[in-house]
Amino acid sequence: TKKAADNTSSKLKITTSIYPEYEWVNAVLGSHASDADVTLLMQNGVDLHSYQPSAEDILTVKNSDLFVYVGGESDGWAEDASKDAMNPNFKSIDLMDLLKDIKKQEVAKEGMQKDADDDGEIEYDEHVWLSLRNAEKVVKGIADDLSQLQPENQKDFQANADAYIEKLSALDQRYQKTVDSASKKVLVFGDRFPFRYMVDDYNIDYY
Repeated sequence: TKKAADNTSSKLKITTSIYPEYEWVNAVLGSHASDADVTLLMQNGVDLHSYQPSAEDILTVKNSDLFVYVGGESDGWAEDASKDAMNPNFKSIDLMDLLKDIKKQEVAKEGMQKDADDDGEIEYDEHVWLSLRNAEKVVKGIADDLSQLQPENQKDFQANADAYIEKLSALDQRYQKTVDSASKKVLVFGDRFPFRYMVDDYNIDYY
């Protein structure tokens, strides 16, 4: 299981809300992963938009050294939990806040259903992790915070982050090459549309 097993351990306690964050944290930890308890809150099949944390989940966050979460309206509970953290050196990474300079408003494109609870206020697309370029920024942020929590491992964390970012960059270049060679740069999607950040990275239109 991806749930942390030992809450009494002296290991570094890291909590992540969704799987991409869990993946990135473990990539930055590298060989130090065995010295940390990394918890994934949203297990397989759990939807960010409907997730309701349990009392145990809240306690896990409060006992963490580092908490990585998406932020935005869907993660309002996470900010509240972070405020009550028990560790005086507690750090948190709110993806929406970390990427605030590039976050994008939701756009009503052709074919999209209007939300029944839409009150006209500006809403920002929370799917920031579905952009390789955004992922690079988050991985760097994770490495920076882990380096502050464990300065003795800073060199390793930064090297692991650089290596992972290099992989993300290579994949980004593959995406760009594929789009550049396409005769039509249009994506038609048949469900809730989560790829706003990705399509903007490569100047792809969508419906």
